[in-house]
Amino acid sequence: MTEEPQVRRRDAAATRAALLDAAAALFAERGFDRTTVRDIAKLAGVNQALLFRYFGSKDALFEEVLARGGREQIATTPPDELLGTALRSMLESDTGRDRTLDAYLRSTGHDSAAAAVRRQLGEEYAKVLATLSDADDAELRADLVLAWLLGIGLVRDITGKEPLASADPDDVCRLVLGAARTLLERSG
Repeated sequence: MTEEPQVRRRDAAATRAALLDAAAALFAERGFDRTTVRDIAKLAGVNQALLFRYFGSKDALFEEVLARGGREQIATTPPDELLGTALRSMLESDTGRDRTLDAYLRSTGHDSAAAAVRRQLGEEYAKVLATLSDADDAELRADLVLAWLLGIGLVRDITGKEPLASADPDDVCRLVLGAARTLLERSG
């Protein structure tokens, strides 16, 4: 008796999701420029031709990776919890956390259509954060909080500077959210 080779069932949605997950992990770890299409396909367990079939290009895949995580967080998180949720997801251990911000930070020098997605996501986050303040300069305050969030990600995850790199997430959240509440507080 010989075993018949197992035929892998075609599932476009599962393949697309596997490519997105693999790309998100690799972009977060290496950035856009150091991530290859071959590596993404290998991690996803598919032929690299499928990446082009479903996304058209590495740039388009990168855009979707950034948009997926960021927009989902904006859409599913109440405005008064957005900063805390974004900060907490950035600070959590690597297991199971959203690595969109890592991909964003590691690829900021890459000039492509994804730069427009990065700008748009930044604007969307800032717009939501601005609703937390009734100050005349609410948009500036929101941009400052967003810049602080990105800076924390850069110092902690990209440069690995201590003591922030190994700081307890609860301590970082307590300090950052307390200061951000002051910046974004409503008058009255």
